[in-house]
Amino acid sequence: MHKNALAIFGGSIVLILVLVAIFAPYVARSDPTAIDIKDALLGPSPGHILGTDQLGRDIFSRIVYGSRVSLSIGLVAVGLAAVIGVILGSLAGYFGGRTDSIIMRLVDIMLCFPSFFLILAVIAIIGPSIYNIMIIIGLTSWMGMARLSRVEILSLKEREFVLAAKVLGVGHWKIIVRHIIPNGIGPVLVSFVLGVAGAVLVEASLSFLGLGVQPPMPSWGNILMEGKAALGVAWWLILFPGLAILVTVLGFNLLGEGLRDMLNPRLRR
Repeated sequence: MHKNALAIFGGSIVLILVLVAIFAPYVARSDPTAIDIKDALLGPSPGHILGTDQLGRDIFSRIVYGSRVSLSIGLVAVGLAAVIGVILGSLAGYFGGRTDSIIMRLVDIMLCFPSFFLILAVIAIIGPSIYNIMIIIGLTSWMGMARLSRVEILSLKEREFVLAAKVLGVGHWKIIVRHIIPNGIGPVLVSFVLGVAGAVLVEASLSFLGLGVQPPMPSWGNILMEGKAALGVAWWLILFPGLAILVTVLGFNLLGEGLRDMLNPRLRR
């Protein structure tokens, strides 16, 4: 098997999902919020390839538009976490001493709280919305990236090119931004890709509990939530959005694992 097969396969899944999300108006068969009671709870058929829900809305269209929500939340939330994590991890690793101690204690404190329950508590207080979910997930998932960045910076700051930059009088921030971070971004990139899969799961879980994206905006989680009431008579309401979540998480996980093997020669088979 090709060494990069995991990354290629996972990347293909992710690329297809991104294209579906971007071109959702052209891929979807109808308006995902259009109600047609006479077509309620129709099974998969040529007219509705994945069936309809209790209000006659087309499940395929809702899943297609739901991909926009899930991918947007995953990418933005993990992007925010990456920015916070890389900045704090870089500061801790480069300056060391008291700066390192304070930042790492902050990381330890954040890790003491179960992330999902912390997100639940905050969302319950400030209210559910797509923007709140992005921000809260980002603010509660940066710790791993901070640790990764710190480890990379610790190993890179003693390299010859960094020492040469210091001798030439280059400022600390320029060294960090232009020399150290670009050379240590590999593990953070892998963590970013894997983090998107986790964020998609968190969003789906929040929406399933009614604390995430609110109807009528389609989300894979709230499609599952609405479908559980009719599970006994409409199995498609649970199966297809569940498969969408499964395929998305699988794609990002395979891409992340493949990138890890590509970027770390010691892990190559």
